Amino acid sequence: MKKTFPFIPLDNYREYPLEEMRERLADFYADVSRRRTVREFSPRPVPIDIIETALRIAGTAPSGANLQPWHFVVVSGAKTKRRIREAAEAEEREFYQHRASAEWLAALEPLGTDSEKPFLETAPYLIAVFLQKYSKLPDGQKVKHYYPSESTGLATGMLITALHRAGLACLTHTPSPMKFLNEILDRPLTERPFLLLVTGYPADGATVPDIHRKSLRDYVSFVTD
Repeated sequence: MKKTFPFIPLDNYREYPLEEMRERLADFYADVSRRRTVREFSPRPVPIDIIETALRIAGTAPSGANLQPWHFVVVSGAKTKRRIREAAEAEEREFYQHRASAEWLAALEPLGTDSEKPFLETAPYLIAVFLQKYSKLPDGQKVKHYYPSESTGLATGMLITALHRAGLACLTHTPSPMKFLNEILDRPLTERPFLLLVTGYPADGATVPDIHRKSLRDYVSFVTD
């Protein structure tokens, strides 16, 4: 006999009049279009409940089979941030001096990046995002996760948007490889570091590269039949 699982009514769905839909989206777009990646952070403290609420929002992201294959480690301690910076800069020096192709370095040049990452210590929080390929039940049985990369990417995108909505700046940092995060943060090797999210207030006088986003027609196609 086929198993049946309980379903509940979708009683919290809200539909809006068309004009309100447009207004809500226009307001949201006006807000998120201001989001910029920041590399100059202030050490000003941020209350932890702000970070916790943003992480709750990230936890609402869709995931393969609803298995939620992610783990977030919030780092605020100076000692651990220092260790992460040292390990990340070691990998970044290898990248800039040996691993990166000339084409890749040319693509990065307008952003003004290099192997020095002082923001890893200056910002009040680092959020290490880990991807879980499987989890374990209390009896030790493995549960395979489906689409863990896609699911973790969705959750991370929602986290970035939530932090921006709160008035914080972010930087997605991806030194490669990032296995040092497993060791420093005491995470099992069954979890793969996905990225390191730096967040806090931008520094006074912070600047960003003079770059522009593609227009809608540059990245969207419409099929009408």
